[in-house]
Amino acid sequence: MTRKGFWIVGGLALSVIAAGQVSGQQSVFSMKPYLAKEAVPDSLKLDPPPPANGSAEEARDKAAQKAAVKLQGTPRFALAARDADLTSPQATSAFSCAAGVAIGPVTTPKIDALLRRTMGSFGLASAPTKQKYMRKRPFVVNGKPTCTPTQEGMLRTNGSYTSGHSGIGWGMSLVLAEIFPDRTAELVARGRAFGDSRRICNVHWLSDVEQGQVVASAVFARLQSVPEFQADLAAAREEAKAVAGRQAPASCDAEAAALALK
Repeated sequence: MTRKGFWIVGGLALSVIAAGQVSGQQSVFSMKPYLAKEAVPDSLKLDPPPPANGSAEEARDKAAQKAAVKLQGTPRFALAARDADLTSPQATSAFSCAAGVAIGPVTTPKIDALLRRTMGSFGLASAPTKQKYMRKRPFVVNGKPTCTPTQEGMLRTNGSYTSGHSGIGWGMSLVLAEIFPDRTAELVARGRAFGDSRRICNVHWLSDVEQGQVVASAVFARLQSVPEFQADLAAAREEAKAVAGRQAPASCDAEAAALALK
């Protein structure tokens, strides 16, 4: 498989990263990943097959999606659309409230760069599972809108199981917990909600989201043995000390209210 093809198979998360340009920065796609393609954990060794037709697991997925559709038009649906952003200058700011400081390319450039450089590996790891099963996405099955209508054409041709976006959000939360250890609970909770945004967006089933997080956990463990990642993580920790005490955005109350909607 070509390098381009491998990224596209990895899901919309990777397609968007590849195409997107971060203002004033390199494209995430052009950033050298910490893990070479062959070093990324194989999702097929981690993922069971997606829920079988008529199984209790499939019924659970359908029930969770029925609940998600009820949130369309609410602040939680709007937050899901925001969480779909992986390329703009505001992409990493999704974790600002959980971290307790404003995260971004201007306010925390080292932390921002570290997160963006890990995105490819966290999302790409789901590629083998996606390619094998090519599971249909919820909006294709239920005919309901998504929170990202302009991406639906691409999503229709890409496997739903497992979720690359969910893996990216979960992975970023684990990285940030290493940088802001006192905010571990808040960050991991936000990483879980970031993944659940894909269910609420009507583009992933619950099991897609959950397995994306499992795969990302394996990637995070693998990153621990990469010296360059560890060096950048140490630099990010120093930056975190420098910004300690700065307030997170004023929008945190609105985010908390949105996250309370289930």
